[in-house]
Amino acid sequence: MAERYALPRYLAGAVAARAGDEMSGPALMLAGFALAGSTADASALLAGITVSAALGGPVLGVLLDRAERPGRMLAGALLLYATGLGAVLMGLGRWPFSVTVLVAGVTGLLGPALSGGWTAQLPRVVPDARLPGANALDAMTFGVAALAGPALAGAVAEALGASASVVVSVALMALALPAAWLLPARPAEPPTGHHPCGERRLTASRRQRPSSVVGDLLAGVRIAAGRPALARATLTSVVCCVAQGMLMACVPLLGDRVLGGAGHGAVLLSCAALSALAADAVFARSPRLVSPDTLLWSGALVQAAALGLASAAQGRPVVLAVAVLVLGAGEGPQLAALFAVRHREAPERLRSQIFTTGASLKITGFALGAAAGGPLAGWSLSGALALASGTAALAALVFFAVPTAVTAPAGRDAGPG
Repeated sequence: MAERYALPRYLAGAVAARAGDEMSGPALMLAGFALAGSTADASALLAGITVSAALGGPVLGVLLDRAERPGRMLAGALLLYATGLGAVLMGLGRWPFSVTVLVAGVTGLLGPALSGGWTAQLPRVVPDARLPGANALDAMTFGVAALAGPALAGAVAEALGASASVVVSVALMALALPAAWLLPARPAEPPTGHHPCGERRLTASRRQRPSSVVGDLLAGVRIAAGRPALARATLTSVVCCVAQGMLMACVPLLGDRVLGGAGHGAVLLSCAALSALAADAVFARSPRLVSPDTLLWSGALVQAAALGLASAAQGRPVVLAVAVLVLGAGEGPQLAALFAVRHREAPERLRSQIFTTGASLKITGFALGAAAGGPLAGWSLSGALALASGTAALAALVFFAVPTAVTAPAGRDAGPG
């Protein structure tokens, strides 16, 4: 029975944790504005809890990889993240604001645990044969969270106040704690042989740990840069995130100029999330229909086309709606494909680090895109969207710029049968 319910438990925990995370950003902004009385202060809180994730990801991943029970460490990270959010809420209006922002920054170091750290545990939840379908379902949890989190933050803040929105975010993360705690332990011996998708498994002799955390960090960098399939997947996803950040900066203006109100821009994000969910649902039923490598570059081209269409949608709400629906159809399967490539290419002993470092890089790319897109959108909205389209197209070119890996003979890395 435990095996039968393992994946639903994993997915339920992932949805709760990620919805709480998606809710926390808007909730902190609302609480910061309500309690500190300044949009600048509210933005500073969001920046503090977001930007620091780029620093925490690699180290957090190494610690998860070295843990015999990574689920328990993941549960601890969730608990500390939720506690940090509560401390930020308590500090608003009571502590010096710089101290509150510092607490938000320290809390944000644990953010990658909710994305890459959780997903890295999936191969221990399901057998290899079920991994492609489970991977698509895992990607769907991000879509559900992106759809539900901000909407729930706004609804709770409207009904009960901005502070209550932060409290609900903390409660959602607390709900995920049992699912994290019960994640399977690391196997005593690594699996040998070949994965159905074709990747090579490490033998016990190759699984020897470096002697230090720094050694593991360096090993992870070598793997990420040295395996072309992994490197191009990472680079493609990060460049796409830059484009998505540019779009995020344009959303309020799109809502104001095309939909009749800046607040209506959130509807666009909901449409994209719904489209991503629908596309992921299709690929979850036929996960081997298209190879993940193909989905990575084709998803970038779909996003480029959608952003180009959005740049030409001035005054035409229907065209803009079609554009964001197409955008989601490119984003959702691309995320599932990224996870599939990481699972395929990352060694068991470095998997969490590869996932959390990748999450950190994507967060950084998104932040850079938003920072660049904001001023440009104020000067020319269509120009900012056109640049976002070009950036997404560049992501596809980046994919092909990295040379394809040379596959070793089947028996070289297989180990004893």
